[in-house]
Amino acid sequence: MTTRDIVLAALFTAIITVLGFIPPVPIPMLPVPITAQSMGVMLAGCIIGAKRGAAAYALLVVLVAVGLPVLSGGRGGLNVLMGPTGGYIFGWIIGTFVTGFLAEKLVREGQSAAKQTAGFFLASIVGGIGVVYLCGMPWLSVAAGTPFDKVVLGSLAFIPGDLVKAAIATLAARAVLVGYPLLPARA
Repeated sequence: MTTRDIVLAALFTAIITVLGFIPPVPIPMLPVPITAQSMGVMLAGCIIGAKRGAAAYALLVVLVAVGLPVLSGGRGGLNVLMGPTGGYIFGWIIGTFVTGFLAEKLVREGQSAAKQTAGFFLASIVGGIGVVYLCGMPWLSVAAGTPFDKVVLGSLAFIPGDLVKAAIATLAARAVLVGYPLLPARA
């Protein structure tokens, strides 16, 4: 990675941390709240790409592991990483990579605005929702002792909010691509 790549990854780690200042919204009967930090998966992947975006989240996980309160609600520490939300937190790294990979493949300068928007939205849904859920739901089921089918049903409550996050990330990524394209300058 170049110095620019490292700076962009660190900048997005800071942005993701700031998203954690937005208070989490608890979901009754589920130990996983709605947080703005999960939108960072979509933002980082779509704006700075697969490698740099995943590096930003990997750095965030390291900061959490050493005990810094950088997660939503001022949480941090190994107990958080090993708790019910741990699968989602580790899934953020993989989800960001997939989001960025898809954005890099689907979105190009010179495409119509509609194609760019559709590419960013699809990348956000697949990586930022699908992959993160695939990592988080089995972990939550084991850590909370909840049957997997109940975790899947409970997770449906998060879909509308996640689709709104995907739309916001899509609009932000498209604006950045038009004004100061970072995605094509791959790591």
